[in-house]
Amino acid sequence: MKQDNSSGYAALRTGAAIVERPDTRLIVRGADRRSYLQGILTNDIAALTPGTGCYAAMLTAQGRMITDMRVLELGDAILLDVPRAIGTAVKDHLERFVFSEDVAVEDVTDARAEVGLYGPRATDVLAAAGVEGGVAGALHGVTRTRLSGHEALIVRSDAIGIDGFDVIVEAAAADDIRAALRAAGAIDAGADAAEAVRIESGRPRFGADMDTDTIPLEAGIDDRAISRSKGCYVGQEVIVRVLDRGHGRVARRLVGLTFEGTAAVPAPGAPIRAAEREIGRVTSAAWSPSLARPAALGYVHRDFAEPGTHVVVGAAGPAEAVVTALPLVGQP
Repeated sequence: MKQDNSSGYAALRTGAAIVERPDTRLIVRGADRRSYLQGILTNDIAALTPGTGCYAAMLTAQGRMITDMRVLELGDAILLDVPRAIGTAVKDHLERFVFSEDVAVEDVTDARAEVGLYGPRATDVLAAAGVEGGVAGALHGVTRTRLSGHEALIVRSDAIGIDGFDVIVEAAAADDIRAALRAAGAIDAGADAAEAVRIESGRPRFGADMDTDTIPLEAGIDDRAISRSKGCYVGQEVIVRVLDRGHGRVARRLVGLTFEGTAAVPAPGAPIRAAEREIGRVTSAAWSPSLARPAALGYVHRDFAEPGTHVVVGAAGPAEAVVTALPLVGQP
């Protein structure tokens, strides 16, 4: 199989590329917004101050994931980025548990656009695009500024597995922002290039590598998404029991898989076997230009999660693969 030398992938790895960010954006307003979300989400929302954010998950009482999300405290409201496919369901879930709290949830997806800018030259491109007041303030957290004549929130982000920024603006301004970033040296990266980088980076995506049967520890997101010091939240009892009593042992683990360069890219759902025993399934896969071979993410039984373990993937025309430590490819 030939290596993909697309300009979008190359820009993500060596330059700066524009990435579409199609998540649903929910605004949570009201004086009780932080304390309300503190009891629902896995990370320490009460500790957020204006201009800061975190990654978090929302769980069932059984510790299974409802969704993951990015949480940004804006000073007058909290902005949540959640997967588009379940945005309405997440909004309904949040509203269902509002009783006497001063909290209101609004879907602002159509009103606010989000343009991603990722890659090792993202900071240079953002500066060249004319961020008002310079780019220094945008290097961490959430910065309110102006870009190309428009009010903007610039969010430091590694959402696709490599460093960059998300620029959040009024929807009508999105085309101007993209044009300004292109004029400053960014190029457009398609969904396939961004997906290849995400898989190489070992960054699980809800709806592909995580779903409503997933416990955060299985996906390896607990170090980013879960606070060990905060108070109670829905699903905490299960998480604490696994971490403290079970010493973090779960039945399966998300791992990286690499293949011979001549192998076909496996389809999501392809079985993973060891010695004729089915031990898991592929969840995401792509051709990796950096590795010059197919790469994948998938869950395997914990006894087979050690890097270097040889497995076979697929039913018809199975391919040999090796369990590989994440990330498969490091930061550019």
